[in-house]
Amino acid sequence: MKNSIKVERAVLNISQQELADKIGVSRQTINAIETGRYIPSTVLALKIAAVFHKSANEIFTLERRD
Repeated sequence: MKNSIKVERAVLNISQQELADKIGVSRQTINAIETGRYIPSTVLALKIAAVFHKSANEIFTLERRD
């Protein structure tokens, strides 16, 4: 699964830590999601999308191998 979290963070000018604090996870979790090492739960994906005022589908994209 691909995601645009890094780009969306840049638009809002927030760090991984700031995003993590907003949704109640660790900075390491945000890093793992951004780099594709961790697939977030539906609840976590929706929380991330809410921070950016977008739908989860706008942030997360399935790849062929998914």
